[in-house]
Amino acid sequence: MFFRVYIGLVNVEQRKPWSAKIPPGDWDAIVIGSGMGGMTTAALLAKLGRRVLVLEQHYTPGGFTHEFKRPGYHWDVGVHAVGEVTPRSMTGRLLQQLTDGRLQWASLGPVYDEFFFPDDFHIEFPDNPTRFRDNLVDAFPREAKAIDRYLALVREVSGAMKRYYLARLVPGSLGPIAERVVARSARKHLRTRTADVLAELTTDERLRAVLAAQWGYYGAVPSRSSFAIHALAVKHFLWGAYYPVGGSKQIARELLRTVADAGGWTAVRADVEEILVEGGHAVGVRLKNGTTLRAKKVVSAAGVASTAQRLLPASAREQSWARSVRALPPAPAHVCLYLGFRGDIRQAGASAANQWFYETWSTEDEAWKIGVDGPLPDAPVLYCSFPSLKDPHHDPGPEQRHTGEVVTFAPWSVFEPWRSEPWHKRGPDYEALKERLRAHLLQQFFRHRPQLEPLLDFAELSTPVSTEHFCRPMQGSIYGLEPTPERFDNRYLRPSAPIDDLYFAGSEVTTVGVIGAMMGGVLASVAAEPRRALEYLRHA
Repeated sequence: MFFRVYIGLVNVEQRKPWSAKIPPGDWDAIVIGSGMGGMTTAALLAKLGRRVLVLEQHYTPGGFTHEFKRPGYHWDVGVHAVGEVTPRSMTGRLLQQLTDGRLQWASLGPVYDEFFFPDDFHIEFPDNPTRFRDNLVDAFPREAKAIDRYLALVREVSGAMKRYYLARLVPGSLGPIAERVVARSARKHLRTRTADVLAELTTDERLRAVLAAQWGYYGAVPSRSSFAIHALAVKHFLWGAYYPVGGSKQIARELLRTVADAGGWTAVRADVEEILVEGGHAVGVRLKNGTTLRAKKVVSAAGVASTAQRLLPASAREQSWARSVRALPPAPAHVCLYLGFRGDIRQAGASAANQWFYETWSTEDEAWKIGVDGPLPDAPVLYCSFPSLKDPHHDPGPEQRHTGEVVTFAPWSVFEPWRSEPWHKRGPDYEALKERLRAHLLQQFFRHRPQLEPLLDFAELSTPVSTEHFCRPMQGSIYGLEPTPERFDNRYLRPSAPIDDLYFAGSEVTTVGVIGAMMGGVLASVAAEPRRALEYLRHA
């Protein structure tokens, strides 16, 4: 009866398919974490007839796809632009199937990214590969050959990575062998650094900067990033970028509704203390409140490194595979300025397209050089997004309320001293640092968009310790492990864990971003249910 009440709330009233309560009964699988990887795994297993329990430590699900509110405004925290969500791509078709067509996407328009560099250099990235090439050649007419070679490499990497994903499904000691045999071309690109590829293509430093300018989408500067991850980011947006209709919260609402409709559930405020391992098999989890939950299979979508550091039993944490994963560095942390406006922000220079403001032609300046004392330098790059202009369902009302976000990377070490302090109670020194950073970012942003300044109604800064508090990535990194060649060489970043009946989902299994995490969830589902999942995916 209790179970039917939960399902009735979803099917009849179509309310949130999650709560802080855990329904009774047996579970086929427990998924730890409700980010995009965990939600995809849970929804796909639900489509295969499995009863899945998703556990989320936050008070709202979604991971980096969730939203938060302040009076009069609401913002997404990690969904700014998503490619490959239309029927043109397998991922788009699969999302439609997993949500029964309920999750809809709106295009950001004919231009999804605008880049502003010093010397008044401005270039747009459009939603069409032919126009993308034309824009690059118009800006660099002497570099047409290099540009064509670059785009050819992007296509080459895209084709090669399909074999890499398949090879990652092979568990145990056979995995590396499969990658050497099946995914040889992908491994070559994964082991090559972006800066080295661009240096071979052209001597024009400005063209190199423009080609590398999207590194913020995956969190590793060209001298460290794997070229394969860079090429995948470029390919991801060749046909434009999209935003969820109704806001990023719709992703969790619709994927988790699929889980609930199949008899599963999502429990919020369910903080996992430890994965239970008996006789070499994962058999369930123990929550921090002492509750023990058992299932036939356990999927950790909390990040492979975070799982190895925080969730494994003490004996498993010291195994060689866990140590090798923990040794990989995380991608940089970030700060985000959440803005609320009253007025016509389009007239003031805002747009649905994301706007990148580079203060330098260098794409090697990873993080804002924040000092404890003294004047602050400018952040090397500002990534600016206006969510209210992306969602066709947003109603600004008579006051024309709109939202904006200004993001830049920042060193974790500056904020680490406050990592153990409770949220909203981190003390006057922390608040003073936040105010100092907030004031400088506003000043820097309004130099680029001065007409928006009179419309500002609200501004709040989030820091990496808040990211860690709510989403639990290593060192506050929004992208998880840094996408370097060393990361992709690690044999243990695969969906089948070295512990039987334990699986990994999310971006660290595959590649970064919303769709990267989604594919990590797909691979986890295939690893857990190979015959059923592959049959289902054949129709996507």
